[in-house]
Amino acid sequence: MRVRITDNFSANLQSIEDYWAGTDFPHSFDRLLDELDQSVIPNLERYPEMGRAFSRHPCESVEARVHTERLTVGLSSIREYLLEEYLLLYLPADAVYLLAIRHHKQLSYDFERLWLNH
Repeated sequence: MRVRITDNFSANLQSIEDYWAGTDFPHSFDRLLDELDQSVIPNLERYPEMGRAFSRHPCESVEARVHTERLTVGLSSIREYLLEEYLLLYLPADAVYLLAIRHHKQLSYDFERLWLNH
């Protein structure tokens, strides 16, 4: 199955690159890109359902419930892929859409910006 990158995922990558460029570990972004290219994307192409259902995480606030109810895609369709330091959200549909990626220390996702931009 083909893997597609959404605008939000690209913006997340840019934010991660900007962060690592300002540290003593700029090669960390290159490691992330290598992992995406050599492992994550090939795995998702072959096994698009491999990640855990993101909906297993309960909404613990009214704000989170409001945002998830506004999603045009059912929350149960969104899956998560765990990397060593990152959590990736994706949607297997007619293709695998990479929705968002965050470092494990980042607090949350901005669901309003997760609309699919094919």
